[in-house]
Amino acid sequence: MKSKLIAVAALAAVFAAPAFANQELAQKKNCMTCHSVDKKIVGPAYKEVAAKYAKDKDAVKKLSEKIIKGGSGVWGPVPMPANAVTPAEAETLAKWVLTVK
Repeated sequence: MKSKLIAVAALAAVFAAPAFANQELAQKKNCMTCHSVDKKIVGPAYKEVAAKYAKDKDAVKKLSEKIIKGGSGVWGPVPMPANAVTPAEAETLAKWVLTVK
């Protein structure tokens, strides 16, 4: 019985880790300086971004490119600068942002 509880706890940790790890990556890459999960700072809240792109099948690609290259005009006049992230990091961040509720 004890081993089953340990296995369930381990699985729960594995499934919870990606969400935390991706927010941790956002903090590490300074994304959280301008963005927040649920409130507009300089840029939109991540939950607003997730809602806007919820039905867009190309959302991960679009957001990954915007994270890497920066952009302007979608959320107002303040431009988002290009970010020093790898394509894999940008994709990880984009996928995470799209899960924020």
